[in-house]
Amino acid sequence: MRHEAITPNWPRFSRFTFSAAVRAEDLVLLSGMTAVDEATGRLVGEGDIVAQTRFIYGKMAEVLAAAGASLADVVFTRDYVISTENYAGTAAVRREVFGSTFPAATGVIVAGLLRPGALIEIDAIAVSRRGRSAG
Repeated sequence: MRHEAITPNWPRFSRFTFSAAVRAEDLVLLSGMTAVDEATGRLVGEGDIVAQTRFIYGKMAEVLAAAGASLADVVFTRDYVISTENYAGTAAVRREVFGSTFPAATGVIVAGLLRPGALIEIDAIAVSRRGRSAG
């Protein structure tokens, strides 16, 4: 199976050893993302799970667009959160992002994330024929 790395032109991203996403046939697999502004390297929404979740979905939309897909194509998400108290805040954002057609999801409570101050990291899978390379 052929696959294509999808990495937006984010200044800090070139030093990482993974792609923001990979398109494999009709699947777009998004790496875990935190609320780090890739242009500045700064965490957005410090202490605010709702702000961080919104920012992450915005980043995901950008990566999906580069892969020829959109948030409407997302069929699965996995949320890694550092506190059960914070997890409820993500539900309101999911309603904003997905309306009434929710993707399948897994929520995982973790002891911490790689980025200090990050309250949530989200990865996702989308299914889309749009933007698929020929061959």
